[in-house]
Amino acid sequence: MGSKNKLKRFKENETFANVVQPTREEIFQDTHGLKGNWRKNFFKNDHPIVLELGCGKGEYTVNLARQYPEKNFIGIDIKGARFWRGAKTALENDLKNVGFLRMQIELITHVFDQNEVDEIWITFPDPQIKYKRTKHRLTNREFLTKYKNILKPQGIVHLKTDSEFMHGYTLGLLQGLEEEILYAHHDVYGNDHTPEEVTRIQTFYESQYLEVDKKITYIKFRFTST
Repeated sequence: MGSKNKLKRFKENETFANVVQPTREEIFQDTHGLKGNWRKNFFKNDHPIVLELGCGKGEYTVNLARQYPEKNFIGIDIKGARFWRGAKTALENDLKNVGFLRMQIELITHVFDQNEVDEIWITFPDPQIKYKRTKHRLTNREFLTKYKNILKPQGIVHLKTDSEFMHGYTLGLLQGLEEEILYAHHDVYGNDHTPEEVTRIQTFYESQYLEVDKKITYIKFRFTST
């Protein structure tokens, strides 16, 4: 994508009512006013909140919102030029239960309050295979602690990825922490018992992976440790 096109999208994002782009100062000083108030101030309802972390173009966020109008969905990514597409689609389709938030995921506890979130989707994250990159891996121990902090008790986390490494790493970590694994499979399209919500939505890249017979893995879990 050219820099001119990116700038155009950044400008458009600023006009979208469903996009929130707090500065780091606003995040750390909590002056954006949304922490603990997403339902009341942003969605204007009391429905459950579901996050998609690293939402990319926002395909999953938008499609989940279409299928579950009784829930609120927020796609989070640092790259606003990417989620511009999802934000625009949501506005064009008058989807009131969708929002997009531009920020680094490691700051998530500064933007959502304890027990404010009902569910988290992590879809096709960078597996960060090299050891020195483990601090950026979205299911490492530090990130799991953050998710646990903002999730309601019994809140669900979904990990959908094309990376066998990420699947195995996360599964091993969850087992070691004795968290509750509700479902796990290394080939969701080759298994009749996969929850329908996992296979019903396909991102652009996911469909490309499937064309070359790349397996898609999935884990559904919740926190039980204190």
